[in-house]
Amino acid sequence: MAGARKPSQADKEIESGLVRDFEAALSGIGQELGPGPFSMNDVVALSMLKQEESRLPPDDANKIMSFQYVLCAATSPAVKLHDETLTYLKQGQSYEIRMLDNRKAGEAAEASGRLVKSMFRLLFHDRGLQYSEQQQQLEGWKWNRPGDRILDIDLAMSVGLTDPWANPTQLNTVEFQWDPAAKSTSVFIQVHCNSTEFPVKQPGGEKDVAFRLQIDTFKENENGEYTEYLHSGSCQLKVYKPDEAEEKQKMDCEKMEKKSPREKEEYQPSRETTLLTECAPWVEMPYANHSQSPGFNSSHSSFSTGEENGSPNHQPEPSLEDEDKLLPTTNPHEAQQWLQRNRFSAFSRLLRNFSGSDLLKLTKHDFIQICGPADGIRFFNTIKGRLVRPRLTIYLCHKSFQLNEQEQQKNENGESNAVLSVYRAVYLEELTTVELTEKIAQLLGISPAQITEMYRLGPKGIHVLVSNQMIRNFEEEAYFLLNTTKAETTDNYCIILE
Repeated sequence: MAGARKPSQADKEIESGLVRDFEAALSGIGQELGPGPFSMNDVVALSMLKQEESRLPPDDANKIMSFQYVLCAATSPAVKLHDETLTYLKQGQSYEIRMLDNRKAGEAAEASGRLVKSMFRLLFHDRGLQYSEQQQQLEGWKWNRPGDRILDIDLAMSVGLTDPWANPTQLNTVEFQWDPAAKSTSVFIQVHCNSTEFPVKQPGGEKDVAFRLQIDTFKENENGEYTEYLHSGSCQLKVYKPDEAEEKQKMDCEKMEKKSPREKEEYQPSRETTLLTECAPWVEMPYANHSQSPGFNSSHSSFSTGEENGSPNHQPEPSLEDEDKLLPTTNPHEAQQWLQRNRFSAFSRLLRNFSGSDLLKLTKHDFIQICGPADGIRFFNTIKGRLVRPRLTIYLCHKSFQLNEQEQQKNENGESNAVLSVYRAVYLEELTTVELTEKIAQLLGISPAQITEMYRLGPKGIHVLVSNQMIRNFEEEAYFLLNTTKAETTDNYCIILE
């Protein structure tokens, strides 16, 4: 080019020195890669591999997951390096999850043409919430949203699914079969609840609850049941209304923009998709037979107690059937069947050689050591046939109870002028208005959603709104007259405790 300055000898020497320095810097990296032709792609791969290895435990550094589940939703950028990723979803929107088989070629070829079963569950991310008052809030959600599901499959958009099924009593669980050898298997899910409906109490106030989407995959055994465990993956989610979800992601991005480059190094970059990380299987193993699936009737499930039958008139009694008691004469095979009937199938392999006599000799401490605190206490109470005393017992009387008893007395004595006040015992565990509303609805044979107001008759005839704090201050074995008023234009009721 005209006018271009020719490089001087000094410039050539500087350039030559820079090249030598760069090659020397690369030579160290090349030695780490080992002998053989050198490639810049190898350098990039090595540096990224080292970053990934630093985030993994030593035992898992070289481990390749047999299955991968990819949620097509961006992760939040405001998550620190060693924390679990967080993904915001829009309530009711369909999101794709790609199902990938990463097994070795030989193993995949052997399983070619064989279907596997995957079960999706939306749970509380904090396992401790499964055993707290949050359970009652979720039951209240079910009653307030009749006919709705917490987790559902968008079948119109999904590809490669076989025999999809959603258990009507487990609103947070869906399952389907799929072929890992297929080129494309995608399931589109919809979450119909949101994180603001279940606030978590903290010292500084309340915080929106985080959910955990977990996928467990199983293959067929010799009997054609999907009980042989293959893989599990999960990720952390927060679900909001569409505008709120976009605002949350935008706020996190703005938060990161304000940070210095040094501070940004402590956070994970946002990814366009969310890779579910490998995790332990759900506590109860599922079975192919829908009607005999203890995984669907788990008292550990975040969204169902496993005791409801969908009818507001159903009132379970805390009893243990005599024919299902574990006996000293029970052999190991029968003990395995007992474990599955009582929702302890997760411990079947561990206790496969235990007879009834062996299990009955275990102490409460032994069960906690074997199964952990929550399952251990439940195991001990179940095997010993112990009933847990309710936290609060109150007695309620309604005019319908009086009339029923009066009619009975007329039939026995021919006539009666006395009105008997017949009370029903109500046992409370959570001590919340939602629980009391459900119990009263069961007594009256109506839906809890029909009870829109509940008051306690106070001094001088005032009506005091019943709150959680009021219920917690009820005296043990307090008794009340139920006064019900039905709205003229709707089927809603107002309840007054007198």
